[in-house]
Amino acid sequence: MEEFMGPGADLERMRRQLAQEAETYGVPFQGADRLYNTRLAQELALWAAAEKRGDEFLQAVYRAYFVEGKDISSPAVLARTAASVGLPAGRAAEILEMRTFSQAVEADWALSEGERVRLVPTLILDGDRLTGAQSHGALVEFLEKHGVAKRANAGG
Repeated sequence: MEEFMGPGADLERMRRQLAQEAETYGVPFQGADRLYNTRLAQELALWAAAEKRGDEFLQAVYRAYFVEGKDISSPAVLARTAASVGLPAGRAAEILEMRTFSQAVEADWALSEGERVRLVPTLILDGDRLTGAQSHGALVEFLEKHGVAKRANAGG
């Protein structure tokens, strides 16, 4: 993972910090020892969103990778993940094989390149940026600074 994070990156400290944040908010997290190419997952996520299952699919991909340690670059894993949220696995496999959403992902990447996004997550509001994994408090502060109102059904 060092090749993606740069020389001197303290990966163990990052893992501990993520695990602590996850525990604080009751989010399952086992960590990840390998990075996988997420291109196909991004393509399938766009299809899932078009089918009104985007959030569920993204949560299932998170679970597959960070909790179950699955290879989320695998079309078979992604098709099963789609099926786990009520999407037809066969159709998911077709979407991946035909690369139906490839151009849409390219457009998203071009937008990110144009905005000089180099780290995920990156939030951009009114030209102001918040990058990297952040605490809940930092996210709330950033959103409030830009006048984003809390939804009535958001809880807490």
